[in-house]
Amino acid sequence: MSPKKSAEKFVEHEVQALWELENFIASNPDPRELKRAASIRMLIEGVRRETIQKILGVSSPFISKWKINYALHGIEGLRLNHQGSRGQLKPEERAEVIQWLTNKNQWDLSELSNYIAERYQIEFPSKTSYYQLFNSAGISWKKSPKKNPKRDEELVKKKHQEICEILEEHRSAIESRKLVVYLIDECHLLWGDVCGYLWGRRNERIEIPVVNQREKQTYYGAVNYLTKQFVLREYARANSENTVAFLKDLQSLNPEARHLIIWDGASYHKYKEMKAYLEEINQGSERAEWPLTCVLFAPNARQQNPVEDIWLHAKTWVRKFGNRIGSFSLLKWFFNFTIQEQSFDFPKLHKFGIFEPTLNGTAARSNP
Repeated sequence: MSPKKSAEKFVEHEVQALWELENFIASNPDPRELKRAASIRMLIEGVRRETIQKILGVSSPFISKWKINYALHGIEGLRLNHQGSRGQLKPEERAEVIQWLTNKNQWDLSELSNYIAERYQIEFPSKTSYYQLFNSAGISWKKSPKKNPKRDEELVKKKHQEICEILEEHRSAIESRKLVVYLIDECHLLWGDVCGYLWGRRNERIEIPVVNQREKQTYYGAVNYLTKQFVLREYARANSENTVAFLKDLQSLNPEARHLIIWDGASYHKYKEMKAYLEEINQGSERAEWPLTCVLFAPNARQQNPVEDIWLHAKTWVRKFGNRIGSFSLLKWFFNFTIQEQSFDFPKLHKFGIFEPTLNGTAARSNP
């Protein structure tokens, strides 16, 4: 599909979503539902999150939660499905859930959440309650890691320490937003990525219509290390020209700030176009005052970059709902809508140090 047609399809999906949200808002729903729908409508219309938060009096996590709910379930995902629900399981219900978990061979947080919501009409306000149930059932979070034979563990540790020291050295500038730190990576979304493992009857095949599984879209993604907000942009391919364009785009979001970029050693991060841009923008400035500085992760260590986890998060949702996605344009819309400007918070996003914005020169730290 040509870039023009792809863009037209994308706009078509957004127009449909706006029409659906407008009709829902006009139906005079419950004020809580109205606030959810209004936040998503404003987001699609391009209103900045900070503005939405001020106008509606909501938090960034609130916007992220209902954005995901709408992406997955449409208008139904914004409704008050569990009005007047209890906040806790009864002892016998808790025992039933633990037994249900014990009888399974594979586990998923969203599946547990849905099971409790559907069976007991309860939605816990914190993930901690779900983690406690997993723990009571003798289930812990594990990962079977892959190992690159070219990976140098000593160099990985050295690079990690180097990045931590760089960020710590500039803590004041980072927390006051004078220096914006972005972790960057690229991703290729294939139409074939919708295919994955799904629950199904043993005697039935689950087939997903895919016209061309090699059809792909290249994305550049960057997570702001201070705010944890994700920026996503589409490009025809990953190369030096588009890399420079993406960096210029990021700089335009905070034009008065200096920028520190942390990424891998991909060739197009170091080609002549990139070198020329760095020389042009930093010319005449002392190193400590460079408008744009780039730092590399250790080679052959993709796990160092939290953006890899964000790509995995998005593709997991794509595979989970692949049987509902009928075209590549819709796949791209879903992928984009799921993570664009989403605020993330997982342990790896704090691995180089914990930073918080300052208010009037004082760190706005929450109580433990």
